Amino acid sequence: MAEELRADGSGAELGEVDRRLADPAFLVNSFSSRVVGLLHQAEAPAARLAAAVYRQSVDLHRQAGAAVRRQVLALDAARFGDRALAARITAVAVPGEPAAPRAVTWATGAGVDHRFWPPQEGHDGPSVGAHHAGHVTAVATAVLDGRPLAVSGSEDGTVRCWDLSTGEPVGRPLTEPDGWVTALAIGTAAGRRVAVSGSHDGTVQVRDLATGRTVGTPGTCGTGPVPAVVTAVLAGRPVAVAGGEDGSVRCWDLTTGEPVGEPLTGYTDRVTTVATAEFEGRPVVVTGSHDGTLRVRDLASGRAVGGPLPADRVEAVATAVLAGRPVAVAGGEDGTVRCWDLSTGEPVSEPLTGHDGRIRALATTVLDGRPVAVSGGDDGTVRVWDLSGGRQLGRESVFPCGILRLATGPGGRVVAAFGHNLAVLARPSP
Repeated sequence: MAEELRADGSGAELGEVDRRLADPAFLVNSFSSRVVGLLHQAEAPAARLAAAVYRQSVDLHRQAGAAVRRQVLALDAARFGDRALAARITAVAVPGEPAAPRAVTWATGAGVDHRFWPPQEGHDGPSVGAHHAGHVTAVATAVLDGRPLAVSGSEDGTVRCWDLSTGEPVGRPLTEPDGWVTALAIGTAAGRRVAVSGSHDGTVQVRDLATGRTVGTPGTCGTGPVPAVVTAVLAGRPVAVAGGEDGSVRCWDLTTGEPVGEPLTGYTDRVTTVATAEFEGRPVVVTGSHDGTLRVRDLASGRAVGGPLPADRVEAVATAVLAGRPVAVAGGEDGTVRCWDLSTGEPVSEPLTGHDGRIRALATTVLDGRPVAVSGGDDGTVRVWDLSGGRQLGRESVFPCGILRLATGPGGRVVAAFGHNLAVLARPSP
């Protein structure tokens, strides 16, 4: 550039301002005050869009360093529907920092200014007088007819599917008849891929992903919201397992909707999260509760496998196989990720630290042949942990608000729910 612009932009040619604002490197690496002073002068369409993207999380940009600003700007560009701009921002070099840990493949656009760019379709945002309406409260991944999908549920009362690679909507939203979606899992019933959703009114619905039709009859899990649901196979038949506000765990046949066995009880507070695993050749259910315990129960008999594992108000749990052994991975209010060997009940490693605040979301997958956990929390970060080495892999991904739910998909992709939106992140950089 021929000359430096003053912070307020005075004395500069208007075309020069537009060129600066349309330059991703300027947005990422400049002090926020320099950029903010120019936003109102944007005139060309590309500059106006860039200004809108910057304004979306402007309070964060004022406090953040360039590496964090790069991540949040890329995310917000994707929310505005401009994935090419998101990719250019992600590719910006930041002096003294490694490349961005993950690229944003796509994101939904609730809450952005729709005048500048058609945003990605998503769940409905907040409405007047309903502060929480539209929060994405559940996510999962599935493969339907060979096509990888992201599936999400929301307080807007719908379950929606998107192509995991492109973000294109797949099919019509599935409407929750009796309240907002509080939990979500994917299973198979009678050869069909189904979405199992827990509702705020305590019901569990099973619906064909391809047609949206209800499968069997809805189950009931207590009288309050269903915090967690998962699918498994028990004695050759597909089942849904849900945790309840009343401190119980219940199981249903996915095909018929009929209850399987008696409710599992013994918790002194709500069951917040549920996962399944295979232990010594039989299915077990791993549950976390606000009573400060993690429990393992035989799914067929309901009997405890070992004693309760101490944990701090567990919010999220997942299972994995580590060196041939089944393990449980949990996160909760103390902001740590903990891993236990299900065979012995012993910790696998020291608690994994890094989050600043409660961990609300957790998922496991395999990257390059090694088991990893992906966690998200109130601090607005998504972190990937090497379970074998007991360490964080690479830098965390930063979001403008807390992470509510996570799911992992093919190719190391991560689906993250934050506020009223959904974003898909590409696998970590090598």
